[in-house]
Amino acid sequence: MVSTGLSQLIQNPSIVGDYDRLGLLYNQASIAPDLRESADVLYEVFGERLTTLFGPQHGVGTTEQDNMIETDHSIHRRLGLPIFSLYSSTRRPTTRMLENVDAMLVDIQDVGTRVYTFCSTIAYVMDVCASLGKPVIILDRPNPINGRDVEGNCLNPDYASFVGPYPIPMRHGMTVGELMSYYNEQLTVKSELMIVEMKGWDRNHFFEDTKLPWAFPSPNMPTIDTAIVYPGQVILEGTNLSEGRGTARPFEVFGAPFLIPEKVLKDVDMEAMHGAALRTVEFMPVFNKWSSRKCFGFQIHVTDRNSYRPYRASLCLLGAIIRNSHEDFKWSQPPYEYVFEKAPVDVIVGNSYIRESLERCVSVFDIEKEWEDELKGFNDARKVFLRY
Repeated sequence: MVSTGLSQLIQNPSIVGDYDRLGLLYNQASIAPDLRESADVLYEVFGERLTTLFGPQHGVGTTEQDNMIETDHSIHRRLGLPIFSLYSSTRRPTTRMLENVDAMLVDIQDVGTRVYTFCSTIAYVMDVCASLGKPVIILDRPNPINGRDVEGNCLNPDYASFVGPYPIPMRHGMTVGELMSYYNEQLTVKSELMIVEMKGWDRNHFFEDTKLPWAFPSPNMPTIDTAIVYPGQVILEGTNLSEGRGTARPFEVFGAPFLIPEKVLKDVDMEAMHGAALRTVEFMPVFNKWSSRKCFGFQIHVTDRNSYRPYRASLCLLGAIIRNSHEDFKWSQPPYEYVFEKAPVDVIVGNSYIRESLERCVSVFDIEKEWEDELKGFNDARKVFLRY
């Protein structure tokens, strides 16, 4: 079994030094091998030195379902500690929130995709802590969709947002600790950053290979299968297609009342779907887009994770849907994750070129040629930050 940064800290509490007051950014998926949440475990280890808790998007309890649904501050019901929401009226910790913190611990399960906001929250924490001279200590966890595969265009800095603060590809192939080391180089004032490394993790591992227990880090990330398709299927949040929110298989299932799956399927370049099979489905979301309306679409069944390229596959599918849905298909309108001027899909993918190319019916393989050089540049740049 892989030993996470949390487990390493439990075994050797002296790693954090002699800081008297510790903060912790975490949520209910930040668990030890015995399934206890890291706040409870670390309180046993550090006692009253653990003074303040912080939660990312969806809340510490992972209760809020959708984007731009903010979470209130609260009190931990077992420990009695204050919990400050970093997805509230502010997404950055304030000086007041940190007044009882000398060093910030971070124990967050990421899913290996640029737009997943937890790493943006950590970057904001690092930025504020750097300005206050407070160190940040990352308790590293596995990238659940492996630390090997990198895919997609790098975000155009003009499209930087909470779902992409810095120019990295959609699937970055890094752990939280590695990515935060990379992000730290982008900060104007560098954070005093410590990474508590895992033991036994291999870059080729998918999450099941770690033998660690999985707890869903957000309400619509219930399984590893969800995480596998997410780097591509998240693009559908920028459209009027249901991305499966409100169903038992979010992101794996997608469609709309106007979709004719059989027609779309004939137009899909199956070379782009290598490693996956499409099954036509009918479904009715209980909330979010097309709530209580019967939708027609597909479920993606990944048959070979090592050859499946989720970003390519979803762009291919989206192109086929656009070509075969006439005027029924629409791009979503702003706002999206606090960006009010740009098209949500442009914010998600990190440029306007991809949307414009899909509208012109450019093939996904030709679209990919546009980012070959920047992807190679990122792969070269990230090497210095890899720890495993």
